[in-house]
Amino acid sequence: MTTTTYSAPDGTLLAYRAVGSGAPLVCLPGGPMRAAAYLGDLGGLSRHRRLILADARGTGDSAIPADPTSYRCDRQVDDVEALRDHLGLDRLDLLGHSAGASLALCYATRHPERVGRLALVTPSPAAVGVEVTPQLRRATTEGRRGEPYHATASAALERLIDGSAAPEDVAAIAPLQYGRWDAAAQTHHAAAAGQRNPEATGVFLATPFDTTAIRAAVTSHRGRVLVLAGDRDVSTPEPAVAQLAALFPQAEYAVQAGAGHYPWLDDPDAFTATLAAFLR
Repeated sequence: MTTTTYSAPDGTLLAYRAVGSGAPLVCLPGGPMRAAAYLGDLGGLSRHRRLILADARGTGDSAIPADPTSYRCDRQVDDVEALRDHLGLDRLDLLGHSAGASLALCYATRHPERVGRLALVTPSPAAVGVEVTPQLRRATTEGRRGEPYHATASAALERLIDGSAAPEDVAAIAPLQYGRWDAAAQTHHAAAAGQRNPEATGVFLATPFDTTAIRAAVTSHRGRVLVLAGDRDVSTPEPAVAQLAALFPQAEYAVQAGAGHYPWLDDPDAFTATLAAFLR
């Protein structure tokens, strides 16, 4: 895996790593504002495409910008466009995970002619104004009753919902983000704190999305789109993801059984089969 840098329009030096072979697939990580390292090789998807794993500004090997307001999701569209130009591509095949899907949608809104295939993996629906309600999170959590961590995680989730959570409650709900809370999931979660930029996360989350413009772009999008949800994902519950998928005129919608927010960890074979078929 090699690391390459390029310059954003404001002069910030940005980085990406390339892994695998074949036609490039630009991968926009979530978090929000988490270094792309957590994507790994997306469960072996690198066997089918050359993954361009982009570190957002202020994360991973990318530099901290002079202007912290440039962490806003809509402001980072220029970074994606600079990456396209750096790669010498007329159009980008894009994969956006979680909050990275919001950036992919903002990019597609501003540069629709530059988007090839668009894969949105357990996407945040915030950019199109779809709310992830407490009821959806509760229903997803209830489906995991009987698992050893359910009672503790469920109680912590309620405190997060009502605003009374302590720091340890954030850790308590971690098992709900994965399809299974095994050693791989625990290792993946343990790395998260060192991969995030807290200041950037706050700015990104405060992005004032132009949901009217983004929804208009989505409903008129004519390219190939895949929207993938996990049926055990409490972060972006499947019913909310389904609402996002339904806005596209002809999106392929897939629900990965037994998957949480990181479906390539829960079942790499199922994940790569779905993505490879779409991207073929």
